[in-house]
Amino acid sequence: MKKNHNNIDRGEFLKRLGAGTLFASAALAGCGVNREAGQSTGVKEIPTDKMTYRTHPRTGEEISLLGYGCMRWPTIKTEEGQKPQIDQEAVNELVDYAIAHGVNFFDTSPVYCQGLSEATTSEALKRYPRESYFLSTKLSNFANSTRENSIAMYRRSFENLQTDYLDFYLLHSVGGSIEDFKRRYIDNGMVDFLLKEREAGRIRNLGWSFHGEKEVFDQILAMHDTVRWDIVLIQMNYSDWRNARGRNVDAEYLYTELEKRGIPVMIMEPLLGGRLSNVPDHIATRLKEQEPERSVASWAFRFNGSYPNVLTVLSGMTYMEHLQDNISTYAPIEPLSEEEKAFLFETAELMLQYPTIPCNDCKYCMPCPYGLDIPAILLHYNKCVNEGNLSKSSRDENYTKARRAFLVGYDRAVEKERQADRCIGCGKCNPHCPQRIDIPKEMRRIDRYIEDLRQGKEF
Repeated sequence: MKKNHNNIDRGEFLKRLGAGTLFASAALAGCGVNREAGQSTGVKEIPTDKMTYRTHPRTGEEISLLGYGCMRWPTIKTEEGQKPQIDQEAVNELVDYAIAHGVNFFDTSPVYCQGLSEATTSEALKRYPRESYFLSTKLSNFANSTRENSIAMYRRSFENLQTDYLDFYLLHSVGGSIEDFKRRYIDNGMVDFLLKEREAGRIRNLGWSFHGEKEVFDQILAMHDTVRWDIVLIQMNYSDWRNARGRNVDAEYLYTELEKRGIPVMIMEPLLGGRLSNVPDHIATRLKEQEPERSVASWAFRFNGSYPNVLTVLSGMTYMEHLQDNISTYAPIEPLSEEEKAFLFETAELMLQYPTIPCNDCKYCMPCPYGLDIPAILLHYNKCVNEGNLSKSSRDENYTKARRAFLVGYDRAVEKERQADRCIGCGKCNPHCPQRIDIPKEMRRIDRYIEDLRQGKEF
């Protein structure tokens, strides 16, 4: 069955959306806060009928090149210690705007937004005909991979999403080791179970999301001959194309191997958790000189969309301005020329000179048993690196300004009880980090730097 991506008319959209709400979510914080503030846009009017679609090679269905990643829905501020509450009204506005402008792919997981994403996404989408959008979720059986628990998680997703079939179902974040893959999906019989579910039609496309070792990627990919993987979700952007950090596999290798086998590619982290929109000033200037009318972030989205085997590019869009910018980039896409790709690869090399920590704000390391806000600490550090507020010596010309910016910003970004000095080095966070960051090591390094700043020491 081929789905019609234009079956919600403009009048119905406006009726559902309500006047004056298009920009209401621009100031809302996300459940996995999308710190992509550099993704500003001057777009005044965005067409509703120009979205680029990619055709699924097996089913012939048309899927929007821009996919909605549902990891970072906006939240309502709650009292300290309380579980975040998602702002359903704001989510509805974002989903309405996305659908009205041609987005028809939504990707979630049982663990996103501290377990709230699936139900929240469903509440927004249930107002539309089920056949008008594609729904993707995952088997996120990290903590308990028994057959009973895994099947229960699978069935709970159907309940949360209020559906009787899933367009895409992914084995979540594989690649750390082949032993871990076997434990989570082979030894407990889950791959066999999911193959039967696909045969029954409850799963329409079966695949996996990848972070990890080349050898593990190759072994799982080799199962294609017997399993027939329908989709693979990889981290891909112009920075990771040939210079993967934290992981051991460049995106160029991943994409090429999948393309050889005719397996469509789904993209995550097109902006590296916002780091390709919040770039150092001289990098932003370099990009703006080439395309003054485009946002810095649009370069990353154009890069991913320029590869024909990419089925959809996921973006966790907490803010309306990000959604609008990304829609504008893909409505329709203007593929990069070979010269522009070369320019981006040169840009990536320049960015390697800046010692940012490869945190993508996925929050898989959370909650910390000792209360640290790990992503907020790492992202504040990266922000100061990009803004030139990481002074190496008190003799530096801008030391006073940089010192104040770092310390004041740190106390604003991270509550005192959740700062790096609270880390005891237990290491429980490390196995969950898809970017392979040694988190306790970085906490110690950042804490030492902060203490030296506070005491005004020489570096």
